[in-house]
Amino acid sequence: MGELKYSRQREALLKELRSRRDHPSAEMLYLTLKKEYPHMSLGTVYRNLALLCELGEIKKIPGNDGSERYDGFVEAHDHFVCSKCGKVMDLEPTAETADRKIKNKDIGCIEDYSLIYYGLCKDCYKK
Repeated sequence: MGELKYSRQREALLKELRSRRDHPSAEMLYLTLKKEYPHMSLGTVYRNLALLCELGEIKKIPGNDGSERYDGFVEAHDHFVCSKCGKVMDLEPTAETADRKIKNKDIGCIEDYSLIYYGLCKDCYKK
């Protein structure tokens, strides 16, 4: 990929995503940024999210309903997705999951991983 042209909208999208821990959808980000960038289209948001994922600046998390959510924090961590309300939450690493960059002579070296747990969040579990 050649030199990437600077985009104020892409920078705003990345800044917004990194300021949040709710793992927003493209539509949620669009509605937030539309206030500051009224000419921004939803297509622009999707294209920039795809580019930021490709560059490793953000991560895409599959939702429970086929939707995609985004995470601005790319350090290794697990996620929990509520199968009822769709909320996506970060899980703090445990001793078992803290170091996933392991070496295995049969497969090579794992450089990244994505582990997603599905179940009911505490609010949905109470109901």
